[in-house]
Amino acid sequence: MTEEEKKVSRGRFYKAEQEAGFVEAHGHHTAQTQSPSYKLAFRDTEFLLRDELRPVRFQLELLKTEMLLEEAGIGSTLVCYGSARIPTPEQAQERIDAAVTPEEKATAQRLAANSKYYEEARKLARLASQCAIVEKGMRQFVICSGGGPSIMEAANRGAAEVGAENIGLNIVLPHEQAPNPYVTPRLAFQFHYFALRKMHFLLRARAVAVFPGGFGTFDEFFEMLTLIQTGKMKPIPILLFGGEFWDRVINFEALVEEGVINRKDLSLFTRVDTAEEAWAHITEFYGIDCLPVD
Repeated sequence: MTEEEKKVSRGRFYKAEQEAGFVEAHGHHTAQTQSPSYKLAFRDTEFLLRDELRPVRFQLELLKTEMLLEEAGIGSTLVCYGSARIPTPEQAQERIDAAVTPEEKATAQRLAANSKYYEEARKLARLASQCAIVEKGMRQFVICSGGGPSIMEAANRGAAEVGAENIGLNIVLPHEQAPNPYVTPRLAFQFHYFALRKMHFLLRARAVAVFPGGFGTFDEFFEMLTLIQTGKMKPIPILLFGGEFWDRVINFEALVEEGVINRKDLSLFTRVDTAEEAWAHITEFYGIDCLPVD
């Protein structure tokens, strides 16, 4: 036994990767060792994908992202929710020109009108990232998005442009889906379960910016409001970009008038139009003295 092996501080059992190495090193090729039943359970992909193993896969998706973000020194995040369809300002006119029917043209024009929020998401990410706030050795307000196109891309892009690492929480979908090129590679994660992805959005969230979006954005926005309203989550700054859009698609006042929410619930979020307004609200909420340099 080597001196290293004798150290009391070391575990007395071999690590899983070492055990797996023993299997490969032995190289036994018999009917028994070639059977799927003989595979080490943690290396048996077919076994891990069985329906009965869903609880285990839940735990793996929870732990993998949590452990890697902790190892990367991510203390908190500024999460950006928003549409995957809003074009960049440069693409907006192209979409209008490419429209064939009157309905397509009207839709393209509405999306073009909201393209300004691509730039606001990009700018907000730059403002937060330039501050480079560190507390107890952990980085704070690290930009986090769904890792996809449009508003999500804008957030990751803004952080990347000032040399800041940023997070992308991507989701496996039936149609083609891949992280946008601005997500920091070592902080690009892929999820099978929407529930675990949404949990990771909020586990480290210290502020959330909600831009115009569709079903996915509504789902994320309302789940967060529900968690805070019911006391399951502490209040954090929720910045709602695009008053005209949100007033058109959701009648918040009607919810109050119908008695299904309290008027005070409308204070759970703050309406803003610009990145500067949003960042000013966040810094005031936390008492942070940070004036980013352009």
